[in-house]
Amino acid sequence: MDRGSAKAELNLKRPRLGGRCSGSGRHRERRVGHNPLPTKRSGVTNGLRRRIGAHETSGMTCHVERESKPVNCKVVAPPNITRRPEQFISDDRRVITRLFLPGSDARIVRIIDRVCGMSDEQVTADLADIMRDFETRHRHVDATFDRNARAALEHAHLIDDVSPSRLRLLGAYFTMEYSIESAALFNPSIVPHVDQSGVPEGAMRFIMSLRATGEGHISSIAFRTGVIGTAGDISFDLLSRFVARAKPDWNAPYVKKTFFLKLIEMGAYNDIVGELLDALPDEFSHVELDRIVRAMHSPDDASALFQETVENVLWLARSNYHLVFPPDCPISEVVVFPVTENESRGIEDARFVRFTDDDGSVTYYGSYTAYNGYRILPQLLQTDDFSRFRIITLNGSRVQNKGMALFPRRIKGEYKMIGRLDGENLFLMTSRNIRFWNEADILRGPEHPWEFVQIGNCGSPIETEHGWILLTHGVGPMRRYCIGVMLLDLEDPSRIIRCAEEPLLIPNEKEREGYVPNVVYSCGALLHNGNLIIPYAMADSATSIATISLDDLMAFLNA
Repeated sequence: MDRGSAKAELNLKRPRLGGRCSGSGRHRERRVGHNPLPTKRSGVTNGLRRRIGAHETSGMTCHVERESKPVNCKVVAPPNITRRPEQFISDDRRVITRLFLPGSDARIVRIIDRVCGMSDEQVTADLADIMRDFETRHRHVDATFDRNARAALEHAHLIDDVSPSRLRLLGAYFTMEYSIESAALFNPSIVPHVDQSGVPEGAMRFIMSLRATGEGHISSIAFRTGVIGTAGDISFDLLSRFVARAKPDWNAPYVKKTFFLKLIEMGAYNDIVGELLDALPDEFSHVELDRIVRAMHSPDDASALFQETVENVLWLARSNYHLVFPPDCPISEVVVFPVTENESRGIEDARFVRFTDDDGSVTYYGSYTAYNGYRILPQLLQTDDFSRFRIITLNGSRVQNKGMALFPRRIKGEYKMIGRLDGENLFLMTSRNIRFWNEADILRGPEHPWEFVQIGNCGSPIETEHGWILLTHGVGPMRRYCIGVMLLDLEDPSRIIRCAEEPLLIPNEKEREGYVPNVVYSCGALLHNGNLIIPYAMADSATSIATISLDDLMAFLNA
């Protein structure tokens, strides 16, 4: 959900709509920005008041007019949508460990000197106390202490020549806890679990992703698992006390051709890059890249151009990495926490989808927004098992703004994705390479009062016999976020079959209060046994679930 971390450039020449919303049959095709002035009607003076939209509620037509007193156009959610009692709220006991380097190299050296000045007896006693306090809060915290001690010594350019106990105690001084969801747990998406073994016939095990936000408003991806029963009941697995954070695997391979194309797109290709790439094999690791860079020039005599080129190349390499969790790590312990400078201020609003390729192979993708406090970078996460993750940059001229959602299969050999390139309208993006996106056409703009500010998606389209169900979010008066729905043609998703004129979900009195008031929002839903399962965030603070049958949803779209 857009919080203002990125500003889209305004396009004053607003594009023509690419599709038509067919609601109750009353709908007329309208162009964005085109609202003809009416002739004299019902005592309204021509030229002073202009009709810019109409909405029917309870049999009454409600006109929104300029230069007149606002009319209360209250809209009501369909009665057959069910808000379930399950809720997720933030739990500040869910903590990870982070490397803690307080201040300059000189300060780090002083801390190391103080620990090294302790007697062996004091080291043993203090380490025992620390282990007693923290080994029940983290798996393998002793290994974490050892790793962080070595990182601090390397940072201060010191040699590891202390005893194992002193090294471990030293590591405790350079380790901190971070509560990943102390501020909020919101913006969920849901997909079928990779493992459906042992599930009763007609039931489904699922994985739910959530945006966890902690101190400093740093966001990461957390997970929950559970089962949707045959009767539509929903149960969640017990949540582990532990949280696992993986180290990046910098030995994972890069593809030279893709690397080359991205550097060209960045405007960073030059003769130095050409020389560097020529020295690399078709697939190479970060370690090999570092070796070639060091071999080309020494840091002391490198030119400014060389330094800038190397910085661009290494930035791209660090933006594409692998995360590996232990294979026996429960999915609910997995947290995808920011690793690179591009995402240093958060990994936002992941939209997961179970993607089935033309050959029947299945891959889980999650599109998300990396944020460094100044700019956003759309990224793609790829996994087969939620134990190994590959993080890659999305490339191309149409990779702009936030909230991209991939279709769950190719359509006529092409990948499709829904995006909001200009921050205001929905676009349909097309590509033959999932990493490069250079084609996009506008699908629909804001048409109804509850979405006049902007419209975006609420996750990947869901395939049904009727068409692609696309959940949307619309922003209206008082920056209120509502969830809407539209139906796209299965083989030509640029054709809108239907779109609801009223929201599917509106924040009620219990949902509207929170960190960001008046918001309901989702990053992805799931269809199971004829029911649409919609996990949704409430006021950017907590998460709940709503359900509606496919029959009721289609009736709502056709109303």
